[in-house]
Amino acid sequence: MEKSIKIRAKLKKGAATGDDVTEVKALISHPMESGRRKDKKTGKLIPAHFIREVVCTWKEKEVMKVLWSGGVSRNPYLAFRFKGAAKGDTVQLSWTDNKDESGSATAEVK
Repeated sequence: MEKSIKIRAKLKKGAATGDDVTEVKALISHPMESGRRKDKKTGKLIPAHFIREVVCTWKEKEVMKVLWSGGVSRNPYLAFRFKGAAKGDTVQLSWTDNKDESGSATAEVK
């Protein structure tokens, strides 16, 4: 899947501590079929097709990992924060689904 992720990473001051945190926001284009929905025309079940794993890395370190199932909506939006990055650093977000398809994208911390 080409251009499957729109991603942004921005350095912000943490509200509680005042320390810098990197806020990552991503929109992943994916059908996210649970395998329980029926095709309206044929009445047959639409085969399951969903993202299983999403991983974000920074400086070759895993800073976020989620495991999903068919219960997540189509074109999922994901937002999270982590500490340690600086402006100009690069974060990479990648996903793999239950059909062994995958996608990835990088963003420079602004």
